[in-house]
Amino acid sequence: MDDFPTYPSGLRLGGRRVVVVGGGHVAQRRVPQLIAVGADVHVVSPDVTPAIEGMVGSGEVTWHRRGFQDADLDEAWYVIAATDDRTVNEQVSASAEVRRVFCVRSDDATRASAWTPAVGRHAGVTVAVLGQREPQRSAAVRDEILEGLREGTIVARHQRDRSPGVVLVGGGPGDPELMTVAGRKALVEADVVVADRLAPRELLGELPADVELIDVAKLPRGRSAQQEEINRVIVARALEGKRVVRFKGGDSFVFGRGFEEVIACREAGVPVTVVPGLSSPIAVPGVAGIPVTHRGVAHEFTVVSGHLPPGHPESQVNWTAIGSMSGTVVLMMAVENAPAIATALVAGGRSPATPVAVVSEGTMPGERTVLATLGTLAARLAEEAVRPPAIIVVGEVVAVAHPAHFA
Repeated sequence: MDDFPTYPSGLRLGGRRVVVVGGGHVAQRRVPQLIAVGADVHVVSPDVTPAIEGMVGSGEVTWHRRGFQDADLDEAWYVIAATDDRTVNEQVSASAEVRRVFCVRSDDATRASAWTPAVGRHAGVTVAVLGQREPQRSAAVRDEILEGLREGTIVARHQRDRSPGVVLVGGGPGDPELMTVAGRKALVEADVVVADRLAPRELLGELPADVELIDVAKLPRGRSAQQEEINRVIVARALEGKRVVRFKGGDSFVFGRGFEEVIACREAGVPVTVVPGLSSPIAVPGVAGIPVTHRGVAHEFTVVSGHLPPGHPESQVNWTAIGSMSGTVVLMMAVENAPAIATALVAGGRSPATPVAVVSEGTMPGERTVLATLGTLAARLAEEAVRPPAIIVVGEVVAVAHPAHFA
């Protein structure tokens, strides 16, 4: 049978009986794909993996808890022989041949009437690759195609989504490799990109030549004036029929004033969608090897903006309450005010010996971690000449990550 080339075809298995003979790891990989296309999945096997048993319990799969019988293929449209017993698989394929049911074999593709391609889906497109029984090659080619579709390098620009509106894209903590696939796709589809200085800069160099790039750092100074101008620009460009990407560092809704932009769009009748980004207060400590929670150590974490010092009339932070908590405290935009914040946390009840990690330029080439305690934080920041951007982690999780330093 391997002397003949395959004829590709898309099977519509929704509501149709599909039989999987075997309940091991091969079946565990195949069954979810069949469920996803709406197949009526029947697993025939004396035993199944816990994952398959969970699908049975949720009503997604019917389990026939016994060995294979020829009658199992009555009314079937498709069958997968996935046992580790060649004799059983041979019986399945022979029975399928008599009934003219296409059969996939996990043990010997040359004895099968169908092969399973490496499959992936993106934006309504299904990619299926058959590499002449070379599954690793098939998967590699599939992944290359999917990456091209997601990044917009395969589909021509006139085929991309060009509907007018605004997309808020969170760029993550800085490293372009940590940018989401959805965020990259949104950038490729944009007519206009309004970018923050903390958004991953390298990605701006990949924009098509006809994309208008507006650098927020060049707008008028002053937080309110700048934000009002950003709101005005994204709304105006969208009303011109453009697809606008508002490109920000981190996540748009974590100290990013992103929802102010959502409100401005809604008030102007401009469609607006959100592509979340990896949030720096979680991602940066994670990349630096510091967990913000840890079993038996910290069951909560609090993210606080430190751009205003304790006691500032406009500050809405209750530092005394935060100091009385036992969980992890993650400080953003706090390098300048860190000494005063450390003093306030100690006054609120935290021990001066509480471990602290300052992760500067997290995920970027210049990343470094400075270790301290609340009592020594001010001196350590000065000694190491730490400058923003930096994420400051306060709590025993720092000692978990660096036990030798805090022994």
